[in-house]
Formats: sequence, structure tokens, C-alpha cells
Amino acid sequence: SDKGGAYLLSFLPHTANTSRASPPRRAIGAKLDVATASMSKPSFQIILGSASTARRRILAEMGYEFRVMTADIDERSIRKDKPEELVMALAEAKADAIIARLLNTGQLQKDTDMTLLITADTVVVYKGVVREKPTSEDEAREFIKGYSGGHAAVVGSILVTNLTTGSRRVTWERAEVYFHEIPDEIIDSLIGNTDTVMGLPSALTQQFIDEVLQPLKA
Repeated sequence: SDKGGAYLLSFLPHTANTSRASPPRRAIGAKLDVATASMSKPSFQIILGSASTARRRILAEMGYEFRVMTADIDERSIRKDKPEELVMALAEAKADAIIARLLNTGQLQKDTDMTLLITADTVVVYKGVVREKPTSEDEAREFIKGYSGGHAAVVGSILVTNLTTGSRRVTWERAEVYFHEIPDEIIDSLIGNTDTVMGLPSALTQQFIDEVLQPLKA
């Protein structure tokens, strides 16, 4: 699951300024042994590597049909100095775990269409510290009270992998969120809401889908 209580922040009264990595990082993985059709506009299917209902909703609103797979990884074992590096490393670890499972079960070899895998991760940074997902209602309430009248950063990653060619696009996006005063009744209404993070930048997702569908350069 994603870190930092980001799933709470979208409902709090706030304004936000967004920045992102520029240009998006490009990585080419090893070519997988999967048959692919040669056509100018290849048909493809999408796997969303996330259990987030918000991410499923965003991808559906973009007009895509997809199936969902989740990665069984130990996220706490992955640590980076910078939150931007952390969210990209987590998205890559999720993708690698799902790819390994697909290869082990032979599912990729059964697919006749090009297959894209989308993974993502989100963390909240407060006073320079990456916050873990609250472990209790009291901790969640403490986190939100701390945001009242202050600000935090939400750092998210998006990784799109073409499982047919091995082509990857990965980058991060950071939003500085400035909060108004948060009344106690709003805090109480938020506690227990576990999955409201947006966590899937649609413009970047569409850009990466388009890019990984392009033929690899010789």
C-alpha cells in the first residue's frame, strides 16, 4: 500500500502547486520473448498493478479497459534518500514482481495483443520526513492536525512498461499542498477513509502509454 496518509489529503481544504521530473526518465528493459503483431496502431491490453480504487477509477475515466494485479513486495525494505527516488524505486519493484509472476505462470506467452503494465506509488513528505501510512486512528488524527494551517508535499510516481518490447517510461510528480485551518469535525469525518489518494496522473499516464507503444529504434 502507499505511504504517508496521502489517501487522506485530497479531502482536506487546500491549494496545491505541482512540479515534475523534466524530462521524464526513460529506461529500456530486456526484451521479453512474447509474440507481437506488426501494425501501425497496435491493439493492446492494460494491466494496472495497483489495488487502489482511486487509480482504477482514474484509468477507467481515461476510457481504458484493464485488469488488476497487485505486487506482493516488502515496501519497507526499499529505502532511498530522496522521496522522488523512493516512489520510482517502489513502482519499479512492483512492476518487476508482477512481471516475474506473469512469466512464471506463462500468462505473457498466452497474450496475442501487446500488453502494458502500469504501476505507481505515492508518499507524503512532512517537514522533510516521509510519513508512513498511519497505523491507528489516533496517529491519523495527529497527522491531519499537523497539516492544519501548514503544508506538506505529495510525491507520486508513474511507470508504464510495455511487456511485449520491454520499453519503459518512468517519472515522478510532486505537489506542494498548502492547507487551510482544518476544523475538528472535518478531521473526524476523514478518519477511517482508507483509499482516496488520486495517485495516477492521467496526462503522464497517457503520454507514457503512447510512447511505449512506439516501435523500438534500431
